[in-house]
Amino acid sequence: MDDCVAKTTGVSLMTGSSPVMGKALLDTIDVIGFDADDTLWENAVYFLAVEKAFCTVMAPYLTSESVRSLLYKVEERNMPWYGYGVMAYTLSLVEAAIEGSNGQIPAADIHRLLELGRGMLQQPVALLPGVLTVLPQVAAMKRLVVVTKGDLLDQERKLKASGLLPYFHHIEIVTEKKVSNYRRLLETLSIRPEAFLMVGNSLRSDILPVLSLGGHAIHIPQPGVWAHEQADIPASDYVTLASMADLPATLGME
Repeated sequence: MDDCVAKTTGVSLMTGSSPVMGKALLDTIDVIGFDADDTLWENAVYFLAVEKAFCTVMAPYLTSESVRSLLYKVEERNMPWYGYGVMAYTLSLVEAAIEGSNGQIPAADIHRLLELGRGMLQQPVALLPGVLTVLPQVAAMKRLVVVTKGDLLDQERKLKASGLLPYFHHIEIVTEKKVSNYRRLLETLSIRPEAFLMVGNSLRSDILPVLSLGGHAIHIPQPGVWAHEQADIPASDYVTLASMADLPATLGME
């Protein structure tokens, strides 16, 4: 993970000429997709807290900088096998602990890491500012879908606990957010890419794949974005908002 992310205020056009926004866009789209973690509710903050605790556990063996570097390397190595989410992260914590301590870490510390992972699965769902106000507004005008990745049980738990399920026409929990996944989603929804708008916090997972298909995207950055989700600013046009609360005005709904 990375503690730094660019912060924005208001509406900021990132590249190129002005993308179609406002009522002109609203009239052409049929479905609005929303990422879940760190778009609808807090998520990265819990990973950052566990990462800090992990650095403390590993202090006898490595510096905090070395611990973070090792953990990210292990996570990247494990992604093809474990995917994303808390369980994959917990397994990577254990593997990194064994590797970083040359096998010397006590069983009690391994148990502590497992407890930290289990604790993440028990965290309350804290909606981000503007979500509870904005979703009813946009749901009254367009079909809404959730497009998220991670542990199936954990994502289902958070969606249920969020109280937001009534606003969504369709829920899509995937192992990866690639162009092929979005293409299948559009086929399921029976819509063209130009009729789809994706809203999310990750350039890599929420913005780039949709733009490459010819869809529309709105980026709402959050602090603590994971290094794996960082990406170069795309050449295609998209809009960055400071908060979900800015979405209705950006779509010409106010």
